[in-house]
Amino acid sequence: MSDVDGVLLYTDAMPPQDCVVDALRLEALGYDSIWLPDLFGRELFVTAGYLLAATTRLRVATGIANVYARDPMSAAQAARTLSELYDGRFILGLGVSHPEAASARGHRWEPPVRKLAAYLAGIASATLNAPEPPSAAPIFIAAHGPRLLALAAEHADGANTYLMPPEHTRQAREILGPEKQLNVVLPCCLCADASVARSVARRGLSMYLQLPAYRRQWARFGFDARDSSDGGSDHLIDTLVAWGDEGDVRAGISAHVEAGADRIIAVPYNAAPKSRERPWNLLAALAPGRH
Repeated sequence: MSDVDGVLLYTDAMPPQDCVVDALRLEALGYDSIWLPDLFGRELFVTAGYLLAATTRLRVATGIANVYARDPMSAAQAARTLSELYDGRFILGLGVSHPEAASARGHRWEPPVRKLAAYLAGIASATLNAPEPPSAAPIFIAAHGPRLLALAAEHADGANTYLMPPEHTRQAREILGPEKQLNVVLPCCLCADASVARSVARRGLSMYLQLPAYRRQWARFGFDARDSSDGGSDHLIDTLVAWGDEGDVRAGISAHVEAGADRIIAVPYNAAPKSRERPWNLLAALAPGRH
């Protein structure tokens, strides 16, 4: 079976029916889940419900829901309702995002561990007058630093990591322990031309290269300011993105699986210049059961 279980989908700019077509196609390919980021477009939980209604087996996850966008009771209500209505196929991913996103929503930034700990406690203590779902939505938190990973180990079903090297995956597994699920969100690009693949990767990572939280984490693994400047060094790009022919991409995936990842959530990059189409050649190649 493939080591890729899910796909991160950016859907805000797409016509609704096109989102459904893509979800059904991923379901037919055998993927277990799709993950929806919380940006400033469509409301995340509403979109999740729309896609759950259009599919029969695929699980839909918030990847991740910004905790500054909703109070814990709202998140608990949404998770229980979607899990009840759609046969336990909903996954609740949570994260603090970044100070800029909190400020844009009119909130004051709080220390991430304290914010998420209080939020998870609020969900756990929520009293809801609603039917129990067939199974409770699993909760994963976006966690890179050791304290957030420890919080995930104690109060969640596991953690999501993003744009981290395999050595981070190894350390995350050690902190989470063997019982908690570790989801690695990994950009992938099926392109053997190094110049093209790195150009595509730099375009995809441009926003993240400027964020201090990521730079601090990368510094722990030997990268310095020069690596995240001018579009990112080749070394950084090659470490964070699985690119190349199918064998190369699978090798990048395997590095994280061998380091302790339970699930790989692919972020599919299209190697065609400026294309907005999904790279279905990549998604078909990585689909469960493909090899």
